[in-house]
Amino acid sequence: MTSTSNPRDLRVELESLTTEAFRPELADIDRLPTLDIARLMNGEDASVAGAVASRLPQISAAIDAIAERMGRGGRLVYAGAGTAGRLGVLDASECPPTFNTEPDQVVGLIAGGPEAMVTSVEGAEDSGALARADLDALGLGPADTVVGISASGRTPYAIGAVEHARARGALTVGLSCNPDSALAAAADHGIEIVVGPELLTGSTRLKAGTAQKLVLNMLSTITMIRLGKTYGNLMVDVRASNDKLRARSRRIVALATGAPDADIERALTEAGGEVKTAILILLADVDGPTATGLLSGARGHLRAALKTAGD
Repeated sequence: MTSTSNPRDLRVELESLTTEAFRPELADIDRLPTLDIARLMNGEDASVAGAVASRLPQISAAIDAIAERMGRGGRLVYAGAGTAGRLGVLDASECPPTFNTEPDQVVGLIAGGPEAMVTSVEGAEDSGALARADLDALGLGPADTVVGISASGRTPYAIGAVEHARARGALTVGLSCNPDSALAAAADHGIEIVVGPELLTGSTRLKAGTAQKLVLNMLSTITMIRLGKTYGNLMVDVRASNDKLRARSRRIVALATGAPDADIERALTEAGGEVKTAILILLADVDGPTATGLLSGARGHLRAALKTAGD
């Protein structure tokens, strides 16, 4: 898909989008006291959660499909331009420290590459070919999932990514903030969070960006829960890469086991700092190698490893 070349046609197309609609009742917003503007903006933001709630069945179906692919060794790849791309890169970058994923398990692609994270790369979002090249560089396969992200639902980079991924047999998700979008139509799973016109006309980093962040939180977090990266609501696969996370690791083991500090330190040492292994050592009363073997047999699911240990 390529962008509309005629400026008038492009203007008409933008005017048809909910996210681009002009709100005459806000035409004098710049004359209002700051507190009044803040109240207006806060009220707008409060409506986003409801818009997301109305699409929970579609979101849940996409998560189950993503988890099934990732359980077979597939990757989760986000692809977007501008704000949408940055949100995808942000979500991907937070998975390794939170869930101990490998750097290539959850990947964020942004039109224009890393430079586009901090500056505008003109024309990059208009290139479906660029998206195809970025995915080919990853060696995309049928076990992978590509999530195209675009507030308008018409961004060629996001649509190109989804179309190319689908042709390669990968699972595809299209996340947009307009109804009947080309992006949702191109994907196996279309998720359209219709948040309505923005406080500032066309500024989709506001409600649309918030909606996208909420959905991406769900896609990655619940997928990781399904993959056994948590034990209850504890992040048992957290990677202890700094003092704060090492302290969090000890606290997670304490919350999961109720063990004394000395036992927790012993178990973490024996587990090489791996929280999930330390918990299994304490709860199943096994040594480190045995705990590691049990977790491997359970594909990393702590509850399943505990059940096996108790059988």
